[in-house]
Amino acid sequence: MLLDAEIKAQLAQYLQMMEGDVLLKVSTGSDKVSQDMLSLVDELATMSSHIKVEKTELERTPSFSINRLGEDTGITFAGVPLGHEFTSLVLALLQVSGRAPKVDQKAIEQIMNIKGEYHFETYVSLTCHNCPDVVQALNVMSVLNPGISHTMIDGAAYKEEVESKNIMAVPTVFLNGEPFGSGRMSLEEILAKIGSGPDASELSNKEPFDVLVIGGGPAGASAAIYAARKGIRTGIVAERFGGQVMDTLGIENLIGTKYTEGPKLAASLEEHVKEYDIDIMNLQRAKRLEKKDMIEVELENGAVLKSKTVILSTGARWRNVGVPGEAEFKNKGVAYCPHCDGPLFEGKHVAVIGGGNSGIEAAIDLAGIVKHVTVLEFMPELKADKVLQERLYSLPNVTVIKNAQTKEITGTDKVNGITYIDRETGEEHHIELQGVFVQIGLVPNTEWLEGTVERTRFGEIIVDKHGATSLPGVFAAGDCTDSAYKQIIISMGSGATAALGAFDYLIRN
Repeated sequence: MLLDAEIKAQLAQYLQMMEGDVLLKVSTGSDKVSQDMLSLVDELATMSSHIKVEKTELERTPSFSINRLGEDTGITFAGVPLGHEFTSLVLALLQVSGRAPKVDQKAIEQIMNIKGEYHFETYVSLTCHNCPDVVQALNVMSVLNPGISHTMIDGAAYKEEVESKNIMAVPTVFLNGEPFGSGRMSLEEILAKIGSGPDASELSNKEPFDVLVIGGGPAGASAAIYAARKGIRTGIVAERFGGQVMDTLGIENLIGTKYTEGPKLAASLEEHVKEYDIDIMNLQRAKRLEKKDMIEVELENGAVLKSKTVILSTGARWRNVGVPGEAEFKNKGVAYCPHCDGPLFEGKHVAVIGGGNSGIEAAIDLAGIVKHVTVLEFMPELKADKVLQERLYSLPNVTVIKNAQTKEITGTDKVNGITYIDRETGEEHHIELQGVFVQIGLVPNTEWLEGTVERTRFGEIIVDKHGATSLPGVFAAGDCTDSAYKQIIISMGSGATAALGAFDYLIRN
């Protein structure tokens, strides 16, 4: 039995929602993954009379496809979809059975209007919390359009294939055999990438807003909700809903919620925002802000939005080391998410740059997967909490090097080593390894605001106790500001503060 009693009990409830029969076509061999796959599909078949199983030979073995009777739906799982991908399996079963996917009608129409043949392949790891978003989006597209098919491929089950394609980050998507994208992508992003997104004129023709929020993370969502609750015209521009939270795995310090995960929290934020009359403009990036009679925000697609007040909540991104080889080998050995990409480095030597909490947590996680971890810390001492350092030093396959200035990440077609300078002696050293995880903090997404609002030397927007910036009518919140601490709960509070500050500004002006 592959599924434990608790999971089976939950699964049984979902399978009762199936609306029609599905056929699982299974292609297996004698290996362990094949045995687990057979065990899984057999268990599924015993749990619902709607599920039939048929042995066949598919493009990859082991794999299984989920189909309507007499019709290939185009959804295949090459690997056993447990871990984070278990939800992808459940949703695929329900949607192929006839249950409508929870997708905006506009997106459904876009998918159904796509012409041509699109064969997607997504390489995942079962510990990746970003992968299911991509898998589920492409599965929905396969269900709705007969010209689209999708195969989820577990990198751990297909190591040779992963290595032959030089895949060193997940999720990685191929379209018709060619690289399509890497990293988390929403359904909207995928549709935009294949040429099915909103028109710039459609955005420019919008009526002016009372409050326009730039950024869709915790601060932006909070600001939009607080503004909308005041009954004023509110819009939100988001490059990707959830922001940096999407790249966060376990969250245990959101008061009132003992544990959640980044993508789950991001989905909750978006769902909450959609409860209000808020104009959501997703997949849009701001590039210019100017104060005239109203405040104008120009987007990268050329559209110009107008508003009486603006709340900047553009968040922050992973800070780059800025050494030769980092950009060249990104997703080819240079990674930023140990939870997502760690399993691809099983049995290999890796380095973690950064000795703060995020760096040491990454090193601890990786030590359980890879052969050896080297931590490089620029300062004479690690900055991580004592409890994390004690855990780190208890691990037998971790080396810590302090006073280490990273000079270069080396490689040919992928990473093969890292060069650092001992800041105490000035000596240069080289370590042979296959992966480098960069964990040196965050940098605010504020470059586009150069010359408009006052910022610190680190690029953080300076705000007062009401969230107001140096430019009247423009407010800011979250990790893009000079707040003392960068935390989800603090960002949410500052978003509320900025919205209340903007509302007060509107009343007085």
